[in-house]
Amino acid sequence: LRMDKATVDAYAERHRNWGRWGEDDEVGTLNFVTAEKVAAACALVRHGRTFNLALPLDADGPQRPWRGNVRFNPIHTMLKTGTDMLASKPQGAPFEGDADDMLSLPLQCATQWDGLAHYFHRGKMYNGRSAGLVTSRGAGMNGIEKMAGRVTGRGLLLDIPRSKGVAWLDVSYAVTPDDLDQCLSRQGARVESGDFLLVRTGHQTLCNSTGDWEDYARSLAAPGLSFTTIPWLHANEVAAVATDTVGAEVRPSEVKGVASPWHAVAIANMGLLVGEMFSLDELAQDCAEDGAYAFLFVAPPLPVTGAVGSPMAALAIK
Repeated sequence: LRMDKATVDAYAERHRNWGRWGEDDEVGTLNFVTAEKVAAACALVRHGRTFNLALPLDADGPQRPWRGNVRFNPIHTMLKTGTDMLASKPQGAPFEGDADDMLSLPLQCATQWDGLAHYFHRGKMYNGRSAGLVTSRGAGMNGIEKMAGRVTGRGLLLDIPRSKGVAWLDVSYAVTPDDLDQCLSRQGARVESGDFLLVRTGHQTLCNSTGDWEDYARSLAAPGLSFTTIPWLHANEVAAVATDTVGAEVRPSEVKGVASPWHAVAIANMGLLVGEMFSLDELAQDCAEDGAYAFLFVAPPLPVTGAVGSPMAALAIK
């Protein structure tokens, strides 16, 4: 498929969900997650095993300095400490007290959700709203806080490299609809409406293996979802997609002159919740061992009013 800006516009019109759930809707494809689907997802928990899918929020995070990068690793600062208290009391004297701390971070510096105010296409964000609604005060519409109580349901892991018999996908490998279908077939799994789809590329596995994270956040070249997966995701009524890469879609862009064509259609037009930098290796190993690739998924964003993205403590529970 030869793709250009006109292809992106055509995909946007064909897979646009504006108005599908009403003019006031601000959560997009999370509407596919009904109460019945959440209840069914809870029934997937058989053993009580939990898997943390979030990278640590610390100074050793994935961000690296490079021109144009506005994101930095979290800065953890102690406001009150035990050593301060010990220094202020007579030596050996018993006392009661507490400790306090704070965190400074860009909301999209580690494992995070891209909200529906994060990306624009032709000056519009999800549901046809003007990009001008996102100001220095935050997002006037489509803020991430609207999703805070909605990100729970059936998670489904698609372990693409393991299905191909490799440790990780080659850098710049574009995951196609055929790859998704073949992976599902090999795993004996199926995608359902309202699923939270976790797509493992093995990119973090590669970085951990080499000890080199210098180019991870820069994402000039990374495996990821092909632009051609848009119709597949739309047809399968997926609630959200998350990957272990920094940008979810393949890098460099498959469309000349468009930096992030998949984002433009998926977020701004479909209203798809998109997750990035998820830690999936431990979960993938467990799924391979027990053959169960579906689980209860719980990953609500922080309810930061007007935020366009958010970190979270994502969990898979089996």
